[in-house]
Amino acid sequence: MKTHPRTSEQRHKSPSVCINAAIRRAARRMGQIYDDAFEACGLRATQYSLLVQIDRVGTPTMRVLAEHLVMDLSALGHTLKPLIRDGLVELVVDELDRRSRRVHLTKDGRIKLEEARAIWKKVQLSFDDAFGKDGAAQLRSTLDLIASPDFSERMTTVFHSIS
Repeated sequence: MKTHPRTSEQRHKSPSVCINAAIRRAARRMGQIYDDAFEACGLRATQYSLLVQIDRVGTPTMRVLAEHLVMDLSALGHTLKPLIRDGLVELVVDELDRRSRRVHLTKDGRIKLEEARAIWKKVQLSFDDAFGKDGAAQLRSTLDLIASPDFSERMTTVFHSIS
């Protein structure tokens, strides 16, 4: 029996078999959408996420910030470099543990965060309208669960129990 290669359009209609590939592909698409929107204020989506997390946590250590973002320290350091260069964040020595560095949002960083937050709100509303508010809320909840340490532990346990 002869099989015909699927057209690009047909491939996109079929569901993904691999959850990892599907999540990564969706994350790349959303990253492109957010990067395009944040271009107006000179940030990338990853940089906006960093500024938001720093603002939420206060002055986190590099390790705490990396844990919140589910990143390794070297990737975090790489992502912070342009923000430090542009004066949006600074690294300060932790007064209690001089081996640690804390990430601090500067005055310019707070101004940039507010500018970017207005763009973020517009993208969020656009997503909710395009995807549906209930579906978007459920998706965020599901992705938060997948990103949690508890889920990672469950996956590891299940993985090792399968023969």
